[in-house]
Amino acid sequence: RMEGFGYYTLPTGAEYRGSLWDGMFHGEGHLVRPSGGGYRALWDRGVPAQGKYTFTDGLEFEEEKWLYCDGYDRRFYTEICSGFKPPGIAQLTNLDPPKIIPKGCYDCGDGFYNPKTRVVVDYKRKFLRNADDDEHEWILRTCRKAWDITTEPKLKP
Repeated sequence: RMEGFGYYTLPTGAEYRGSLWDGMFHGEGHLVRPSGGGYRALWDRGVPAQGKYTFTDGLEFEEEKWLYCDGYDRRFYTEICSGFKPPGIAQLTNLDPPKIIPKGCYDCGDGFYNPKTRVVVDYKRKFLRNADDDEHEWILRTCRKAWDITTEPKLKP
């Protein structure tokens, strides 16, 4: 079994970097997601004893004092760090500028969704998954579309 310090890539593409004991995560280790975020923890026989999750954009999850996107403050993390844009310039996603969505597709956070093929690909056009009926409905109902255009209201003469 694996022991010592090493790297282990899981079938999901996530990679563990850290101490292993008897084939389990044990000691200090970092579980890194393919999209960039990761969980740095102190592991005890495969179970995290204490740790912290950091999202791709640098936002750290705090279980006790989580104030991000809590209903009272709906700013994106980049707006919290850098401030608001001038009036009339909307920020549509946490990424600024946002990813350009291919024609006929939806931006579902970890990639683009094509409702005709029901396939989600990442931002580099690599296959991620096929959407089931529930995810398909959720994406159509809530996600940003390629044909969404925000325009300022036109003033009447």
